[in-house]
Amino acid sequence: MADPVSSGAPGDDTTPGSIRCSDGERERIRSRLADAAGEGRLTVDELDDRLALVAEARFRHELDAVVADLPRTEGPRAQAIGWLPILATARRQLSADATALVGRGQVAVSRRRRLAVFVAAVAVALIFTALVLAALHGFGDEGFDHHELGRG
Repeated sequence: MADPVSSGAPGDDTTPGSIRCSDGERERIRSRLADAAGEGRLTVDELDDRLALVAEARFRHELDAVVADLPRTEGPRAQAIGWLPILATARRQLSADATALVGRGQVAVSRRRRLAVFVAAVAVALIFTALVLAALHGFGDEGFDHHELGRG
């Protein structure tokens, strides 16, 4: 009786007990690779190479090897709906940008990117300051009200 795991083809180097992967599993790995590339963990060339490996993979252990050096997804929380995933992504991006700004990131960041992050941070700080000052100063029917505190 032939081994149901291996096809018997020349060069078939599967291990006994290997489980074949499904199209859905391949798609999940493709999505995980795309997310990693979007986070800057993979270059475009690395992404292309790994996607080719995913397309050629026949067994689960081959798919696992493609993403072995990438962090695992967060499971059910990653599938959450609403604002939580958006806020979590924004927090991660802000953290990455802050480390890029101070030069402590894991990936080398160009001066142009640092300048862009710095300008964006200054712009956000100025807008926040303007909103706080406007709220403290007050709004009225004709624009800003002048409270004239301390005058009798």
